[in-house]
Amino acid sequence: MCGGIQYQDHKIYFPQPDARLPVMLRHRGVTWVIWGKRKNEGFGKFPNGGWARLDSIKAGKWKPWHPRPILITAESFMEKDHDKQSHWITLAPGMAIQALLAERNGEQRVYVVTEETLPEYHWIHDRWPRLRKLSDKRAISTKE
Repeated sequence: MCGGIQYQDHKIYFPQPDARLPVMLRHRGVTWVIWGKRKNEGFGKFPNGGWARLDSIKAGKWKPWHPRPILITAESFMEKDHDKQSHWITLAPGMAIQALLAERNGEQRVYVVTEETLPEYHWIHDRWPRLRKLSDKRAISTKE
């Protein structure tokens, strides 16, 4: 389900407290947004976890958080297999990771959008980040 992302000289892992992901702005700059919500944060404004299933977004389950599609710029992402071994997957040039920006009371969090894994990688995990071309303007709608 994408437990880590590498961007330039940063390796970001979801379990890290206050982990932030590089969100692409319209002008191709980057801003850093907190990645999801950890269970140890207690009761809060956002759902636990760092991922949003594409089918749950389409079903409207994220509407209370006013989701907006965004892109995470990265060179690679990490998945752990069933034996807890890490596998780093390199993104093809011009690709980014689809995410959603959730908002509540002026606070924002980013959640990686997941879908079913490609057949050739299903042995690693059954969920996978949704990948998008950087030229897909529909996937970028963050404030600048």
